Amino acid sequence: MTTKLRIAFLPLTDAAVLAAARERGFAEEERLSLDLLRTTSWATLRDRLVYGQVQAAHMLAPLAVAVTLGLSQQPAALAAPYKLNVNGNMLVMAKEFAAALAPETAGRLADPLGTAHDFAAAIGLWRRKPVIGVVHRFSSHALMLRYWLASAGVDPDRDVVLRVLPPSLTVEALHAGEIDGFIAGEPWGSAAVEADLAETVAVGERIWQRGVEKVLAFRENWLEENPETVDSLLRALVRSAAWCDDPGNHEVLADLLSQPQYVDQPAYLIRRALTGQMVIKASEPAISNPDFLLFSREATPFPWRSQALWIYSQLTRWGMAEHTAENAARAGAVFRPDVFRRALAGSDVPMPGASMKLEGAVASPLPVGSRKGDLTLGPDRFFDGRVFDPERIDDYLAGFARKR
Repeated sequence: MTTKLRIAFLPLTDAAVLAAARERGFAEEERLSLDLLRTTSWATLRDRLVYGQVQAAHMLAPLAVAVTLGLSQQPAALAAPYKLNVNGNMLVMAKEFAAALAPETAGRLADPLGTAHDFAAAIGLWRRKPVIGVVHRFSSHALMLRYWLASAGVDPDRDVVLRVLPPSLTVEALHAGEIDGFIAGEPWGSAAVEADLAETVAVGERIWQRGVEKVLAFRENWLEENPETVDSLLRALVRSAAWCDDPGNHEVLADLLSQPQYVDQPAYLIRRALTGQMVIKASEPAISNPDFLLFSREATPFPWRSQALWIYSQLTRWGMAEHTAENAARAGAVFRPDVFRRALAGSDVPMPGASMKLEGAVASPLPVGSRKGDLTLGPDRFFDGRVFDPERIDDYLAGFARKR
């Protein structure tokens, strides 16, 4: 018997694993029928999951934590047993603003700390307080942007305006002059560059290598009541993710995602993130960034609880959540490595033996203990060299200047 699942998603390249699971037969092999519900905004997607209109969702990782902590509309306990991708977003700014930064565009990406200081200086030269579009207050993009700006002494709550708008409306808002730039998942940054409206200033992968992005989120009670269905879906997604990461499939995947029911953007724009060939400025050739967006390799799908706690640390840093032992425990419990291990127990998929790690401590490929097979983790450094120890959150937070 086939089990039907309704899953909400936004039109982004990082919804690839869900689309491929449906279109390439991985879900069908697990006797699942996926009804993928295209949604415009993260707020709508959140509500569809919380109120039971869908069983699962392609969700911003910080949003899953925020909903669980009661920070975003109707509180609900969510569970994320699977990461759909790491990285895949970039900050683009209007060409006139970008002109005040380092003239050599490749250098901007290679030196994010220097670019942050250039950005801070450019703020004072701009015609108004810069308005930067973010897709949601509780998004990885917004948290990384805050982290990056603060490194150069910019207060993201005072020195710039962060305006929330859906990813698919970012380019239109930039064209209309409503915003001066935005940070979003692909292909929207590439679309703005291609239209010659903006230049790329920073990419998420250079702010936090292998930084957590989207997760597959469930209502916790539904996940606990339907373990067999959850496990079947995770097995399908693991195979789909491996297919998506295979360079030999990128052409087909880009064509699939370009269809109206998915991203509805030109395949050549979608292909940029998949291949890591990113165009920084419309008049310049692509720059290779092979780790721009990952779906499968290096245990990408594994939901490290330490990454949920890093998200929590940023929410508390910026005064969005109260820092208590109870809140930290609830935030860390959103990511469910136990469910991931249960679902893949009978497979040959290598997975970490631990559920937490020091985030930002891996500078080069690192072989690690795995319950099955060989597993090598890729570099996960933060651009400023900090290391996050999930067991010492207070010490980590004390290392930042207090928010005014």
